[in-house]
Amino acid sequence: MKKIFWIIVSSILLFSCMSKRGAQQAYYADASVSTTGLPYRERSDELNKNSKIIYNAQLQLIVKNPDTINIHLVRIAKKHKGYAQTVGSRYSVIRVATDSLSRAISDIASLGKLESKNISGEDVTDQFQDFQIRLDNAEKARTRYLELLQKAQNVEETLKVEKELERLNVEIDLLKGKINRLSHLTEYSTISVRLKEKVKPGILGYIFIGVYKSVRWLFVRN
Repeated sequence: MKKIFWIIVSSILLFSCMSKRGAQQAYYADASVSTTGLPYRERSDELNKNSKIIYNAQLQLIVKNPDTINIHLVRIAKKHKGYAQTVGSRYSVIRVATDSLSRAISDIASLGKLESKNISGEDVTDQFQDFQIRLDNAEKARTRYLELLQKAQNVEETLKVEKELERLNVEIDLLKGKINRLSHLTEYSTISVRLKEKVKPGILGYIFIGVYKSVRWLFVRN
């Protein structure tokens, strides 16, 4: 009976490893089949529905008074279902809902003169799917071990199964944490804003500007 018990335990471990590989192959096979025969634009739309992309935007803004901009940045973040992550006198980071990223950038650009803008994206779809497959397999294995625990005949068998259950519980918690983190990073885009103060002309500068405007006015009249 003891020998049969350990054969069952070994079978569960082997099945868990094999099902993980099989699930990964099935996922990629399904992905390739589901897009076959669709026009290019439709294929892109179909893939984008299930894509997990982390977006990051870096903006450099020239403003008159950088110290007053942070209040507006916090308001913009809240307006677009996000929050302020870092607030500084010259550098701030906010998170906004990914579907509002373009509108949030436009709102920030309206606060001053947009000197530079860079938007990058990291596709983590494969990583996300891999974590989900591993989580599903770990949860199935845990269910089998719980059933096996009820059939344990002695203390030794019980301790062995409980040890595997403890390992699986740790793995499941870690995978859930990774999935939640990726979900958060893809649902909320990051916008980093670097502020530069607009250079104010000195006395001679104002005189030059006045002369320039006067000369331009004379030429326009003529």
